[in-house]
Amino acid sequence: MLMTLVFGASLNPSRYSNLAIRRLVENNIDTMAFGAREGNVSEVQIKTKLDDFPNVDTITLYLNPLRQKEYYQDILDLKPKRVIFNPGTENPEFVRILEDAGIMVENSCTLVLLATGQY
Repeated sequence: MLMTLVFGASLNPSRYSNLAIRRLVENNIDTMAFGAREGNVSEVQIKTKLDDFPNVDTITLYLNPLRQKEYYQDILDLKPKRVIFNPGTENPEFVRILEDAGIMVENSCTLVLLATGQY
């Protein structure tokens, strides 16, 4: 079972991370979420601790590069196969770290990938 983790998830329905959760669920993609506040979006529980995410295949990032720094090691420890840097999250420093660890990186938009069947 391939699992996607929305990293930087928001309870605010106008935020792209919230929309991504909803679109992932609509596309029958197993989805988990990590964010600053606990809550539910489309029956996906947003968790605030990173120790609850086993078997992550893809991480789709919704944190700006400055906020990503504190999570570099946490994301590496999750051992995802792929990390998607959504618009506004591009981070050449972290891309190099991920690629050096053998993790595939995409500078793309999760919503576009889903809408075009490329996810």
